[in-house]
Parts: sequence; structure tokens; C-alpha cells
Amino acid sequence: MEFETVIGLEVHAELATKSKAFCGCSTQFGGEENTHCCPICTGMPGVLPVLNKKVVDFCIKAGLATNCSITPYGKQDRKNYFYPDLPKAYQISQYDLPISHDGYIDIVADGHERRVGITRIHIEEDAGKLVHDAFASGTKVDYNRCGVPLIEIVTEPDIRSSEEARVFLETLKNILMYIEVSDCKMQEGSLRCDVNLSVRPVGQKEYGTRCEMKNVNSFSAAVRSMEYEKKRQIDLILSGGTVTQETRRWDDEKGHSTVMRTKEDAQDYRYFPDPDLMPIVIDEAWVERIRKTLPELPEAKKARYVKDFALPEYDAEFITASKALAAFFDSAVDAGAQPKAASNWIMSDMSKIMNDEEILPEDIPFTGKDLADLIALIDKGTISGSIAKKVLRFMFDEEGKTPEEIVKEKGMVQISDEGAIKDLIMSVLAQNEKSVNDYKNGKKNAVGFLVGQCMKASRGKANPQLINKLLNEALENI
Repeated sequence: MEFETVIGLEVHAELATKSKAFCGCSTQFGGEENTHCCPICTGMPGVLPVLNKKVVDFCIKAGLATNCSITPYGKQDRKNYFYPDLPKAYQISQYDLPISHDGYIDIVADGHERRVGITRIHIEEDAGKLVHDAFASGTKVDYNRCGVPLIEIVTEPDIRSSEEARVFLETLKNILMYIEVSDCKMQEGSLRCDVNLSVRPVGQKEYGTRCEMKNVNSFSAAVRSMEYEKKRQIDLILSGGTVTQETRRWDDEKGHSTVMRTKEDAQDYRYFPDPDLMPIVIDEAWVERIRKTLPELPEAKKARYVKDFALPEYDAEFITASKALAAFFDSAVDAGAQPKAASNWIMSDMSKIMNDEEILPEDIPFTGKDLADLIALIDKGTISGSIAKKVLRFMFDEEGKTPEEIVKEKGMVQISDEGAIKDLIMSVLAQNEKSVNDYKNGKKNAVGFLVGQCMKASRGKANPQLINKLLNEALENI
């Protein structure tokens, strides 16, 4: 029997606000335990929350960027459950009136296009964090994260493989970073994902029983968790068992999941409107104001690079995968760099250095104009391509210095004087009589060796085009 996987995702993105959702406490990551909290976010009796308007702005912005409709009249609800990291014993969220709803994101995965529906994007507050202390044989709770604003992005069950899920998550992350509503730092918990997965026989219309997996802390972990859960459910069905709706905890180190609890339904949370918070009324003028702040989104930018700059799709996709890298590329082109030349440098030599030294695009220590100036030095014949690679290395190491300054300081100006190059060539020919004789006897590939010897003798400074021209002339006259 062949089975089809059905996947839906719940993605939580921490919003890039400076203060929390309902109080003025800092959202900064990494503070000392329980120093970024107050009576409001720790749920003390008698306090009243006030909604941070920026949180609503960001939720509208995320909705518009993912083709959602915006709810003109909304509210916030209390989601009730008991857990040590939730001091109020309820979480402020949204139940039936999310701010954004009925959108979609188009992806290309496994060689085909798929439209993944966005059911809803709603705002809610984060819970605290349990800190398990092995030495003290106990667990502490840090309430710094309580009240940090989130948006939860819920998809339709439109995803059919772990690869489609990975591409969707990468695409969504990219959109959120482009519109600057979240930094999406998974290592800091800014982007988290819950996976809902079921299987069904191929051709069956009804969905199978789904299980939810939590504690998925990276996209690669999400892929592994989906592959595991798919196999677990299929093996269970084929052995005559029945899949039970439940929430499971994914352990990425051990490569398997364990049951946390049977899956709750909405009634288990006893949702009801939060009586301490005013309704959210969003008029068309508010929506249009947010719409005007939307930047060029990744897919539109990619299409423009292909159309206007004639970049291959692979190049355009590589560059637009990071907002910072795309901005760097744009600034290089604006400064006069030929687009394909800038793309080649970014994708090859720059990417190698950045990968080797774990440098993020936003931390490149020079500007796109500097790259354009480096390319211009090659085009003008001031330096060769091989020297330019050395200059690029110095640009990463010696922050603040322009390519021109580096070339002058290091004495890397290309030799383009014909007289000097002719003298160098005659010296190389005199030292390599065997290769000269090989050339005269019809072995034309001897030229490549002699060019290399000339470049070596000039320590890479000689103009390679001029060496080729003058060397061939010299060999013909011997």
C-alpha cells in the first residue's frame, strides 16, 4: 500500500519590537534571569495590560506580505492552561478573529510548484522558559520571555513532503526578514515551528489522524522529525494498529519522538474574550499605511534580477535568499558594477570566505561600492583577476580600507608596461629552453606553461592578456 503524507505547520515568530506585547519591559535576548519582567507580564493581581500598537502593525504587515485578508474588527482571547512557565495560568492570544487570514505562499519544491494556504496569522504573547538544573536536581523558571510578542502563522494541510515543508519554511523566514518584523534567529528562539502530520492511502480523500510534534528547533530538525513521524505512522497502520491524535516531543539528538499528551481541542483551552483588553479596530487607512511600507519581496526581487540583469535563476535565488546579501548586491550594481560580475564575486570568492569564517551577509566588513571598485580596478587593468582575489582577502581582514588603498599599500598594481613585460618574457624563455623547443615542435600546450612561468616571475602582477599577446609574438619570432 502506498501512502501520502499530509503536513500542516504552525510557525511562531518573535516580533522585533523593543518592548513586550502588553507592558514596557524589554524584549532584548540574553538578559539575566527574571530581570526583564514586571507585575503585568508576570500576572500579578490587579494589573491591566495595554496592547503594543507595533505588534498589530507587524501582524498586518506579515499578512499583507503573505497575500492575506485583514480582519477589520478583532479581539484578543484568553487561552487557559496550567504550566509553570505561564504565571497567569492563561496566555493572551486570538481565537476566532485573527488579524490576518486566508492568504498563501507559492513555493517550488521537488520539481513542481505548490501553493500553500495560510489559514491565519494571529498575535499572542510568549510564555516563560523552564531551566532544568542538573546539578541542583530541579527546575527553575525564567519569566523574561513572558509577554514577548509573537505572531503564529498557521498553514492549511497543503504540504505533501518534508522537502516542501523545508522550502516553505525557508521562504517564510525570508519574507519575515525582508519585511523586518522578526530577526528569525532560531538559535535564540525567535522562530519556532510545530509540525502537524498525518498519512493516508494514496487516492483517499479523508485525512488520516494527525499528530503534532513540538520542540523542533531548526529546519533540518523539522525535516528529520517529519520523516520519522511519517515512517512511525505508516509502520503502525501496516502492523494493524491505529494512529492516536496526540502531541509528541521531538528529540533531535536521539532521532525519535515521545508522547507528551493526547492532543487538546479548542474547548480544552476554554477560550473566552479577554475582558481587560479593548477590541482591535483596523480601518482601510491603517492597512494602506502599512502596505506602503512593504519592501520589494524576495520573489519579486528574484524576477527583477532575472529580467533586468539577465542573471541566471540560480544566481538570483542565491542572492535573494538573504535580504542583507541582496542589499549588498544592489549597492554594488548601483555603484557601477556589471551585475553578472558582482554576482560571480559574491557567489564564489566572497561566499567561500564567508562560509569558512562563518561570516553572515549582514556582517560583511565592506560595502557593495567597495566590491564595485574592486571590479573596476580589474576592468581598468590596474590589477589582474588573481591579484583581485588577494585584495578581496585583505578587504575582509583590514576593515575600513578601500580596494585602492590596499592595492597601493601592498604594491599590487598590475604591470602593463610592454617593455618591462618583454624583458620578463625573454628571461623566462631563456630559462625554459625545453618548453620553447616543445612549442617549435608543434606542442602548442607549452604556451600555457610558459604563461604560468611569466606570471610566477612577476609575482602575479603582470597583465595576463599582455603576457599572452607578447609571449606568442616572441615564440613566433624564435
